[in-house]
Amino acid sequence: MAGLKYMSGFGNDLSSEDPRCPGSLPEGQNNPQVCPYGLYSEQLSGSAFTCPRPANKRSWFYRILPSVKHKPFTAVPCGNLTENWNEVEPDPNQMRWLPFTIPKSTEKKVDFVAGLHTLCGAGDAKSRNGIGIHMFTCNTSMVDRCFNNSDGDFLIVPQQGDILITTEFGKIMVEPNEICVIQQGMRFSVDVFGETRGYILEVYGAHYELPDLGPIGANGLANPRDFLCPVAWYEDREVATGYTVINKYQGKLFACQQDFSPFNVVAWHGNYTPYKYNLKNFMVINAVAFDHADPSIFTVLTAKSTRPGVAIADFVIFPPRWGVADNTFRPPYYHRNCMSEFMGLIKGHYEAKAEGFQPGGGSLHSMMTPHGPDGECFEKNSSSELRPERVAEGTMAFMFESSFSMAVTKWGLETCQRLDKSYYHCWESLRSHFNPNWKPSKQ
Repeated sequence: MAGLKYMSGFGNDLSSEDPRCPGSLPEGQNNPQVCPYGLYSEQLSGSAFTCPRPANKRSWFYRILPSVKHKPFTAVPCGNLTENWNEVEPDPNQMRWLPFTIPKSTEKKVDFVAGLHTLCGAGDAKSRNGIGIHMFTCNTSMVDRCFNNSDGDFLIVPQQGDILITTEFGKIMVEPNEICVIQQGMRFSVDVFGETRGYILEVYGAHYELPDLGPIGANGLANPRDFLCPVAWYEDREVATGYTVINKYQGKLFACQQDFSPFNVVAWHGNYTPYKYNLKNFMVINAVAFDHADPSIFTVLTAKSTRPGVAIADFVIFPPRWGVADNTFRPPYYHRNCMSEFMGLIKGHYEAKAEGFQPGGGSLHSMMTPHGPDGECFEKNSSSELRPERVAEGTMAFMFESSFSMAVTKWGLETCQRLDKSYYHCWESLRSHFNPNWKPSKQ
């Protein structure tokens, strides 16, 4: 949407007021006896009050009516959204999904919430430790209803179609090749402009952070200034027919009714906000002499566990870059990992599997399940001339990597009917090149 404004910076303490109500932010305090314009003050806490300052997250709203004014929540059907990781038996095989089907608007109107489908995950929202990977496929905007996730944070990756996200903090337009993070407890509504599809990485019990850079230095990867937060925008709108607030709580969905729009925040300040990031701004680090560096060098955001260096989830991208390593097999290496790897494709062709892995689809290589380049990729890159070349031009693949051993849902294995059961064939053409008489070449 043309004309939307943003403030920049990751985790910054920001403040914003709708220009229609100048002076709506109280001066020098958070909750005065009477707020400007007769507003209510309300705090949204994203961390315990006593967290150390670097980890303390909260924002103050100044709103027309407080969010507590609503009818009781009642359970509603969850559709294909689930936290039941025991629906089907475990399956350690390599898995690949064809592009997930988007419902046709001529057949059925499906909005963002109705179009949520859980693909895999692990852990438990009640104990605040876990992960969920979801797809969203929808064709119509949310009307007089909003969503909030009491369980954790949503990292949203649109793949097809722009999405306009209205939040209590303001509006965010997110296009494919951008991501958006809506943190725990933030209410939002999604407008779409046609058939729309994307991926969601949900984490319980931690918030996303920028990864530590170590010897890289002070700059690189995703730079803090490139993260954008919305500016205050409000609507003072009564909804006589009822406005629905949908709450994801302990893995289930609940709904309540109120008679006004929740997007009635005239001003706010704090460091607990939604934000977006354009993946084209990622400053790529890569090997410039020899060997294929580990993909952790492409980490955009991480949700840390309590174990140093081990993530609940990492969001990793494989952006366009130069490949210049000498005497090196340049595509990703063959691998067995103590982490789980889910991959998606926003556009283009993934370098290790040019065929079969399609935009809007996905793959899951579970904990310690072997994976790597297909046979054609290996043969081609084992004999090609190693010149400097552009890698992944016009492509954006990504990975959700987790220390959890993720279970696939019944929807992912059966109901969606997009599981490519021939995936293992891509490695069947691999053949032995072993030569027991090999001798080093004379220099």
